[in-house]
Amino acid sequence: MTQTLGRAGARTTPKLRARDPQAPFVLTPTVLPLTRRARGYDLPLAGLALVLSLVGAVLVWAATRDEQLAAGADPQAFLYRHLINIVIAAGLMVAASRLDARLMRLFGPVLYVGSLLGLLLVMVAGSTVNGAHAWIRLGSTVEIQPSEFMKLGLVVGMAVLFTQRAERRDEDGPPTTRDVLLALGLVAVPFGLIMLQPDLGSAMVLATAAFGVLLAADVPARWTIGLIVVGVAVAVVAVKAGVLESYQLARFEDFARPGHDVQGSGYNVHQASIAIANGGLFGRGLFHGPQTDGGFVPEQQTDFIFSVAGEEFGLVGGAAIIVLLGLLCWRGLRIARDCDDAGRLVAVGIVCWFAFQAFQNIGMNLGLTPVTGVPLPFVSYGGSSMFAQGLALGLLQAVHRRNAA
Repeated sequence: MTQTLGRAGARTTPKLRARDPQAPFVLTPTVLPLTRRARGYDLPLAGLALVLSLVGAVLVWAATRDEQLAAGADPQAFLYRHLINIVIAAGLMVAASRLDARLMRLFGPVLYVGSLLGLLLVMVAGSTVNGAHAWIRLGSTVEIQPSEFMKLGLVVGMAVLFTQRAERRDEDGPPTTRDVLLALGLVAVPFGLIMLQPDLGSAMVLATAAFGVLLAADVPARWTIGLIVVGVAVAVVAVKAGVLESYQLARFEDFARPGHDVQGSGYNVHQASIAIANGGLFGRGLFHGPQTDGGFVPEQQTDFIFSVAGEEFGLVGGAAIIVLLGLLCWRGLRIARDCDDAGRLVAVGIVCWFAFQAFQNIGMNLGLTPVTGVPLPFVSYGGSSMFAQGLALGLLQAVHRRNAA
């Protein structure tokens, strides 16, 4: 153990803190345990998620403050709930980060089956919010959206499936046709249940995350190309056959013909565009956005949270959020690069989930993608999404710790 010299030349050890205020600094016993506990964690990844969540708390507060005041309610109510959601998500992240490889193999199927049961329960006793029968109401204030947890359950379930199948073959090589068909079966069931709600946004995120896992698993190119062709064909048939609800078709029409119905189905996007344009380069300032303060943008604390950033913090603030999300996904890809097969599949699937959902949310705020009702990761208000993202971060940390051990 390293020793230090006091003023009189007598040797002291790091076990005791020097009582003389002029004595040189010595190591205290609390430093090593903290360093040891942090060893193996990707602290920049956790830090980026925390910063995004706190930025989201400020934006949620700005989006709901005046509306709450007008209703005679607590103007900080949504802020407090969002902060509570962050704390719970942080706890879930820490718990999930402690999973080893054996527990992760159990966690994946349990989360998949649990989320699947939740989707089935939604069909029987769910609640409808904004046209989607996708919620389970617990009491008067708590609502759970099982599709958010299914995103993670599907990613981990597919990773476990491919890993176990490869171990049984006891040989290197890409997944077999049977492996791919089993994985597609895992995707098809929840995808179909989510489309029946109908929740097109969650279904698109689910499909993107699953496609990322398939690519990371090195499935033959004929499968990936074939899935893209089938996906396009299914989308065309769904539109022609009337599978989508009328409001969903109207959203696609608004995307194809911007500005044709700004008082109807295109109202949200139109008002969000005005808010972002109002912000200019540096924004109007916190609590000084006229569109936000006036409540002109519906669902602004969830689907259209980016419009708050654009109006009150301008192009600089919006770009900062995009950079933070990009850095978070980059850290996830670094973890995927350094991990073994199972860890790589989990990490790639989670990054595809986060990246596509961020792209879709920001795109619909800017009118660049159709409105599908997906939250901005770590920023939008919502307990189910925040909790699922906390678990996902924890699994990223778990595979990183396993690789660093």
